[in-house]
Amino acid sequence: MLPLKDDQPRFSTPFVTYFLIAANTLVFLFQLSMSPRAQRIFDFQFGLVPANFTAFFQPHSHIAADAALLPLLTSMFLHGGWLHIISNMWVLLIFGDNVEDHLGHGLYLGFYLLGGVTGGLVHVLFNLSSTLPTVGASGAIAAIMGAYFVLYPRGRVLTLVPFLFVFFLWLPAWVVLGYWFVVQFLSGAASAISQAGTAGGVAVWAHVGGFIFGLALIRLFPSRTRRYRFGA
Repeated sequence: MLPLKDDQPRFSTPFVTYFLIAANTLVFLFQLSMSPRAQRIFDFQFGLVPANFTAFFQPHSHIAADAALLPLLTSMFLHGGWLHIISNMWVLLIFGDNVEDHLGHGLYLGFYLLGGVTGGLVHVLFNLSSTLPTVGASGAIAAIMGAYFVLYPRGRVLTLVPFLFVFFLWLPAWVVLGYWFVVQFLSGAASAISQAGTAGGVAVWAHVGGFIFGLALIRLFPSRTRRYRFGA
């Protein structure tokens, strides 16, 4: 199922969501400007490499703190291709504006980054020895999706459903987001069982961890005071 838009009204302009989309896009364009070799070095330096993170906490580690810990943040702004960044930014645009509207700009940014860090840590937990870099904003965006699931479960999402023919259906948000989460969880479980969970790129366990973060913690963050409605 591919979400296209939602019908949940908002009461403020989502400046931080727009900023995050712009920042991710600019970094991606910078990645494209590099040679393949430079891109690979860049990904290993700023992508999240689980083996580096776990090695940092070993006695007599040769891994510097910035090399081990900083990628928990920087990896959120890297992407592996056009489809990767377009799909991530599209989903962020659909669901992020309402969560930002609920939290306010500052808390929303903090929530987004914490969700991404949590997703990265869950990915590391399931791939302790992986030497491949993981990139993408998916863990942070999954946290936004989890928050939306809690805040607006009955909001409707226009969804493209390919089943023999292509259908466009307005579905409740809890159906669309719940289906997505179940698929991610089952994919992660299948990878763990087959011991194939050491792949780099975008990791499903980061999705699972981010979504659970958003699901569990959104109510602990105070909501902003709405001042006006965006649009009529």
